[in-house]
Amino acid sequence: MYPSSIREINNLPEAEKIAIYRTLLPEWLFSSYIIDRETLTADGKKVVHFRCPEGSRAMEVTVRRRAADIDPVLYFNMADTFNHQLLVLLVVVNDPSAPRHNIDIDHEGNSTHLGTSSRNIEAELTAMESGLSPGQIRPGMRVFKQAVPVFEQFVTNMGHDMFFIEPMAYHNAIAFEKYGFNYLRGYKDMMSIHEEFQPGGELYRKLTPDNLFRLPDTWKHIRGRSWAIHDGILGHPFTGFQMYKRIGTHAGVNTFPNALW
Repeated sequence: MYPSSIREINNLPEAEKIAIYRTLLPEWLFSSYIIDRETLTADGKKVVHFRCPEGSRAMEVTVRRRAADIDPVLYFNMADTFNHQLLVLLVVVNDPSAPRHNIDIDHEGNSTHLGTSSRNIEAELTAMESGLSPGQIRPGMRVFKQAVPVFEQFVTNMGHDMFFIEPMAYHNAIAFEKYGFNYLRGYKDMMSIHEEFQPGGELYRKLTPDNLFRLPDTWKHIRGRSWAIHDGILGHPFTGFQMYKRIGTHAGVNTFPNALW
């Protein structure tokens, strides 16, 4: 068994806490990329970095295909909540061989925080046209489903029977539903969004051929709805949602029946 909190793990000697956090690294990292399992290096250079300082309630893992790569293949950020639960703050998976869309930086080179604080509209349009969703700079690897059992085992080893996650965007929330998550906050809002995207609903009436982020048929698609929400169709940001996953249990929640991606 592991310690029951991130802070307790972070307070362990360096070798011990890294050994625990290494269990979060999914098998596909080693099978898809030439990363040495023991040294966590590629071409002799460190490509796996853990940020877990003593006394902190949070930890980060960053994995790059090569040390010089701009973007990580995998980024993971997790923290303790104030009531001693585990909260996944952010998970990012990138295909490093795919084209990059600079939705994360504006024309002056400033960070857009993945489009949440400001936007690079031109980059977002090319990303959307390439099949990406809001917040994506490159296509993902479609490996989140494989990562859930790995993380569930980590949570179990810490003595917990559930963990929490905060979806950054509408499409993330729908994806988490499919992986068995339920809502701590936001279920009624998700149901309302679905209702208002139906023909005749308030969000449906805001769809227009004049705005590429809000084309008339986007109400049928998870990705289309997510881009419209990212574009501000709700009148407010997509925030305040929190979901949880009980270990070994699929909640069966579905706020978008018969959804098309």
